[in-house]
Amino acid sequence: MTLAVTLYAGGITLPGHFKANFIQKITNTKNKTIDYSGKVRFSNPSLMKWEYRKPTKKEVCTDGEALTVVDHDLEQVSIYLISKGFDLGKIVKEAKEHSKNVYVAHYQGKSYTIQVDGKGRLHSVAYYDELDNKVQIVFKNMTYGKGAFKRAGMLCPTPKYYDEIRG
Repeated sequence: MTLAVTLYAGGITLPGHFKANFIQKITNTKNKTIDYSGKVRFSNPSLMKWEYRKPTKKEVCTDGEALTVVDHDLEQVSIYLISKGFDLGKIVKEAKEHSKNVYVAHYQGKSYTIQVDGKGRLHSVAYYDELDNKVQIVFKNMTYGKGAFKRAGMLCPTPKYYDEIRG
């Protein structure tokens, strides 16, 4: 029996598990924008799986220690050990209310702006990445889970014939 833990930080309700559709907008320093979309699953404390569908098909999975990127267009798998990353649970724990439904978190040298809906549920996260790109992730059709996702379903499939890069 697994209990879903809810993180509650100054008004943000983040369940132990959720799934949602997402739109990720990345704007570079020259104001050029690219939009990604797909599905995401989060399982507390640090398992996340992003399934990108547009404009390219790839999966990005993390357990908080390693990051696996499976790029189906390039037929390539990249595996990295991470010391810094997008740890949603820890970011939410650091969040402080800025204004109604808007929170700011400072985590690992970055500032994150988090928007919630009227019930305190996650709506969007915005931040600047290491290349000074503005990143905005909007969550849609979010479903909060009542039980843990199976670990196997949170891992990225790695086809044997794809090139593998370790970093």
